Amino acid sequence: MNLRPILIHPDPRLKKVAEPVARITPEIETLAADMLATMYDAPGIGLAAPQIGVNARVFVMDATRDPQAERAPLVLINPEVTWTSEALNSYDEGCLSIPDQYAEVTRPAQVRMRWLGLDGQTHEREFDELWATCAQHELDHLDGILFIDHLSAMKRQMITRKMVKLKRERARA
Repeated sequence: MNLRPILIHPDPRLKKVAEPVARITPEIETLAADMLATMYDAPGIGLAAPQIGVNARVFVMDATRDPQAERAPLVLINPEVTWTSEALNSYDEGCLSIPDQYAEVTRPAQVRMRWLGLDGQTHEREFDELWATCAQHELDHLDGILFIDHLSAMKRQMITRKMVKLKRERARA
């Protein structure tokens, strides 16, 4: 497995709606392994294929926060929400494509998703707490939505300006 470079906002590839995956292929299996390795290395709790420049409806996540706990990686292909709770939850969200920037985003507290697994089978699971936030955040990426799109225009512009500056500094280095 290979670590892949993570795109930094603003990048037009982050704003595209990702294409559905037709079937599980060795390339998709490699993509999933690379995405998990990249996510853990970053370190992060979720990563969507568009964040590494791949226009496919795939994301990986592992919202296990305890470093002593066993990892619980999930690979979700063509995920879809089948239910959301009326109850809401707010988290201070961050994003690997928007490094070192965090803002409170309110989303449904629980969400049920259905997806295709690497085993070719359909899976369905209910997520809550940080797992629910992460799943919704990553699904947003597949629809070309960033967490800053949930913020006020002023906050979004401020963060975007910081990212433009960061990209400029990295290009010089």
